[in-house]
Amino acid sequence: MQHLLRSQELGVRTGFAPNRSRWCVAMARIREARGELDGALDLLDEAERLYVRDFSPNVRPVAALKARVWVAQGRLGEALGWARAQGLSAEDDLSYMREFEHVTLARLLLARRSILEALGLLARLRNAAEEGGRTGSVIEILVLQALAHDMQNDIPAALAPLARALALAEPEGYLRSFVDEGPPMAGLLEAAAKRRIAPDYVRRLLAALGKAEDRTPAKQALIEPLSERELDVLRLLGTDLDGPEIARHRMVSPNTMRTHTKNIYTKLGVNNRRAAVRRAQELDVLSPTRKH
Repeated sequence: MQHLLRSQELGVRTGFAPNRSRWCVAMARIREARGELDGALDLLDEAERLYVRDFSPNVRPVAALKARVWVAQGRLGEALGWARAQGLSAEDDLSYMREFEHVTLARLLLARRSILEALGLLARLRNAAEEGGRTGSVIEILVLQALAHDMQNDIPAALAPLARALALAEPEGYLRSFVDEGPPMAGLLEAAAKRRIAPDYVRRLLAALGKAEDRTPAKQALIEPLSERELDVLRLLGTDLDGPEIARHRMVSPNTMRTHTKNIYTKLGVNNRRAAVRRAQELDVLSPTRKH
């Protein structure tokens, strides 16, 4: 969120507008991660409207992203309509250009409990992704294979692809690839923890899922420190000055003031001024000697 807000600010300041379609897609991803699925769809609709084809191959079509949100919402009829409109089936010849769409189709098949059909497609997708060296795709496919076997109540079969996914993902510190799968993944990770599969990494993932205590420093302080300007604004948020008055005091535009405020809220994990001041007091981030 901070990077996206910063890109907006820089785009306005320099006169170069950011790629608006991609910006909407990225913001939709954040909304989806927060469970705000309707808001994510609104942004994806806007991204679809703003998309302009260029020389780059469109390997993650917005329509497929929308289909994934529909699957998450249980709107399987709409997702199925998308698959039919794209002419997708589990027996298609596979290509890199349509890999994301076929993985999305596999998610739809699992949601419809067409497990054997999904597993057949996933096996072929995994082979193609491994041959192409597309590790990110391989991790997602392995995760889906694990979930498919879990749906069949075959935990040993589920843990084999999960262990491989963890081995590939741990060096890069991936979190959302697992966390976004929700309670079914939490159950599999707990089974992995009992078998001592990637124990430190699994513990971290379970903590992110709210299933274990997180003892890492990131939970004890800010994920990213406030800048000096943000600290100055935060101090003024604790006064009786309103937003425009703070902007004049800091000699910045109202738009820049709003950007600073949004960044402060994001870093403190709050959504209003009073909560920001209270959180700052809890973390003691305004103390002159505080190392945040």
